[in-house]
Parts: sequence; structure tokens; C-alpha cells
Amino acid sequence: MSTPQALLELQDLRIAFGGQAVVHGVNLSIQAGERVALVGESGSGKSVTALSVLRLLESAQLSGQVLWQGRDLLQQTPAEMQRIRGDEIAMIFQEPMTALNPLMTVGAQISEVLQLKKLLSRRDADARAVQLLAETGIDDPERRFGAYPHQLSGGQRQRAMMAMALASEPKLLLADEPTTALDASLRLQMLQLLADLQQKTGMAVLLITHDLALVRHFAHRVAVMEKGHLVEQGNLMEVFSNPRHPYTQKLLDSRPSRNGLAEPDKPSTPPLLLAKKLQVLYPMTTPGFRGWFKKHYFTALHDADFSITPGTTLGVMGESGSGKSSLAQAVLGLIPFGGELTFGGQFWQGSPGRDKALRQKVQVVFQDPFGSLSPRMTIGEIVSEGLRLHRPSMSEPEIEAQMVSTLYEVGLTTADFPDLLNRYPHAFSGGQRQRIALARALVVEPDLLVLDEPTSALDVTVQKQILKLLQDLQKKRRMAYLLITHDMDVLRAMAHWVLVLKKGHIVEMGLADTVLNRPEHDYTRSLLAAFPDN
Repeated sequence: MSTPQALLELQDLRIAFGGQAVVHGVNLSIQAGERVALVGESGSGKSVTALSVLRLLESAQLSGQVLWQGRDLLQQTPAEMQRIRGDEIAMIFQEPMTALNPLMTVGAQISEVLQLKKLLSRRDADARAVQLLAETGIDDPERRFGAYPHQLSGGQRQRAMMAMALASEPKLLLADEPTTALDASLRLQMLQLLADLQQKTGMAVLLITHDLALVRHFAHRVAVMEKGHLVEQGNLMEVFSNPRHPYTQKLLDSRPSRNGLAEPDKPSTPPLLLAKKLQVLYPMTTPGFRGWFKKHYFTALHDADFSITPGTTLGVMGESGSGKSSLAQAVLGLIPFGGELTFGGQFWQGSPGRDKALRQKVQVVFQDPFGSLSPRMTIGEIVSEGLRLHRPSMSEPEIEAQMVSTLYEVGLTTADFPDLLNRYPHAFSGGQRQRIALARALVVEPDLLVLDEPTSALDVTVQKQILKLLQDLQKKRRMAYLLITHDMDVLRAMAHWVLVLKKGHIVEMGLADTVLNRPEHDYTRSLLAAFPDN
């Protein structure tokens, strides 16, 4: 019996930029109605492989064959490729905020696809766009049709992107990290929605991701890429239960571990940070004349009570809009707040001059290491900035010695990176940039680090390295951490205590083992159930 022709087949696909090869002879096929996951870390070549299918890499040199229902797409004319894009093969991009046009409503963008690809009238296209928004699970689709991208949440924007991709009823959907920017609960919702739509329409899906936990819940087959080479592929259960290639084994073994976590202090230890009835309000614009006479506020955080002792980690979990970021900003003294917040007996004064001493003791590491580091400053300027502000009496040799020592502590040495202090952030990988961000915070020897999703932008193997580094630093320096995250694996590896926020209210708080393994509140149970492999 003959094997049915593949819907898409890559034969010895090679991709190069400026003569430098980045993808080396990939062979991969996708059957109609099949869900395939292309897995690998940043720089493995998975995204450029997907983009080459639609020939969206203008400066790339492509060779081999990309067979679409038997036709080689590398040999098609630009006009023919324009017809195939969206009509037969559609794509969902990683970050909807940059992929969507900020000057057009989401409804108009979906309608435009229908008018161009399906030749529908404006009225029919608009009606179909509303229907697509409803099918992708957006509430009140008629109203959302007229919303601009910035007026939607991350999950809603991703649903709108999905509606746009499905508008022309493609036979193949390329989904490039479609859930990376979403909360854990939303990730599974979006993936389940994608699986339901795939079954309903019969299309095939190629999922590009580095999140192996999500792959378990979605794919029929898995293909693993490392440094431009396809190193392993096969049935989902076969690859996950019996990985043959060392790189696949390494990826599957990258789950964070709690083994290196510092022992918490005794319950009688005085708290380093103490919050009582902490409240965060944001002013709201009220339409009409009533807004002239009375101010209205939105309460982002309601009467929160919590504490952190030296050498321990308080993990804060909750969905987008739960108040996690408002809590962190209040602790950092970056926004006005009500209630009581003391740090070693001190409290924020709301003045740069009076808060200077306290600001040295409370530092922060942000989610995106590239966005948080100035591209115009050298590593030496970035790391020394805090020392120059908080310790102006230090000499230049003393500053340099402190910088080199701190960078060494986070795993960056002048032996491995010659002229380290004079390099710029773009010369480093994501994991190395996060180490630089850590060094910037550590160089002034703080007592508390606020960690705002410190590993969510990193690959799984790099994430494990950074978390191990944080564990080691906590044991060595006895620092306290306030960890903001939606990743349950990170909480299990790092937190001594866990605080659960829902719509600004603390609904549960306790020892990490208790909250994560024997939760009492329904909301906590729903969060844990939404995360794979808990």
C-alpha cells in the first residue's frame, strides 16, 4: 500500500545568510490533519525553517526543496507565493502586539484578509470577522471587533491573531511560539483552542516552541533541532519516553530542581520586609460632569498582609491583572501605596534623596534582560552605575575590583570574555544578559531582590542555570527574594512561601509545599490544574 503524499515536505532544506549556513539539510514531512511540534532552543533554526516555507526571509539563501502538495515553493513566482500565503498556508507570530497593526482595529485587520483572500464584500467580511472572533473564544466579539490591539489583553490579542490566520481557511497553520507571552493558564487554553480548531477544520499545524510541557499536550509528532540540525524526530510518546539524542535528553532533563534551595530561617526570625494592609490605587477617568468633582480609583491591591525573612523566598502567583506587578512596584517604592510597608524598620519616604539608603538595600531583576539593559552603555557602565550612586567615595580601582568580583560571582569572567567591561549588551546571549542584570543588582550588596519573571524569556536549559545561580547566591549572601512568576516549576524550585493573588486579593498564603501540593482555595487549584504536569 503506497504512503499518501505529504501535505508539506522539506527535503535537504538549507538556509544561509551572507554565506553563513544556519540550517543544515533538514528533512521533515507533515501529513494533512497532523500536529507536529518543532522543538529547540533560541538559535536552533526552528523559526527560520518555518519562515522559509513561506519564503519570508528576503536576504536568505535557500536550497533543497520545500514541497507543498508536490510543488516546490522555492521555485514559485512571487505572485504565486503571495496567493499561497494566508490562503493555503497561514502563520501565527510570537508577539501579537508587534504583529498586529496598531493603527487598525482587530476587526478591520481580519476583514481585510477576507476581502483580499476570499473576495468577500466589506459587509460580509465584517460579519465573518465577528464570527471568527467568537469561534476563537473572544467574549463580546461585536465590541472587540472595533477595538485596537492595545485595548485587548495578551490572550485576546493572540486569539485575534488566530482568527486572522484562520480567516482564509488554510490547509496548514505555522504557529511560531504562539503562547510564550501568556500566563500558564492562558497557554493551555490557547493550545486547547488551537487543537479544537484544528480538529474542526482538518488543517495541519506546525508548532514552533521551546516549551516541552506544552508539546506533551498538543503534538502527534515531535522534531528536535539543535544548531541548525534536525537531530531527532518521531512519535510524541516515543521521543519523550525514550529520547535517543543527547540534546533531546538534555532538554527533557531541564526542569528546575529544588535540591539547591537554602534552608529557611526559623519562624521566630524577625522579618526583613513587613507589609500590613498594603493597598495600591490607580486614578480612573470618569466620563461626564461627575468626574469634575469627585476622583475615582481602581484598587489593584487590597489590604495585603505578608512578610519576608532574611534568606528566604516569597513566591507570588496569579494571572495577569491579579495585582502581582502592583505589589512588586510598591515594595520597590516606585508607586504610591497605602497601608504599612517597612524594610528593616525603615519605610519609603517618596523622595529620591531620603530614599537613597533604602534603595541600595532593595534591588530588582526584570523579566526581559535585553529590554532592561541600556544598549548604549557598556557592561562596565551598567554594572558600576549603582556603585557610583550609592558609594561615591569609592575609587576607580575599587569600583572595577567590585565589578569584576560580582561578574565572576554570576559566572562571567574576563578569561571567558576578554575586554568584558567594554562590551555592549548585544554581544551576549539572553542567559548572559540576565547574569549581567543580576550583577548590576548584586554589586551594591542588597538585602532583598525583587525578581519579576526572571527566567520567562529564557530557554529551558538556560532557565535551569539561572535558577541554580539564584539558589547559590541566596545561600551565600542570605538574601531574601520576592519572586513574581506564573511558572509553577520556578515556584517549586525557588519558593519557601507562596502567596496567591486574585483580582488584587490574597486568597491563599502558606509554605510552598502546602500551597503547591495541598491547596485550599479553588482559585489556587485552578491555577495548578492549568499548568502542565502538576
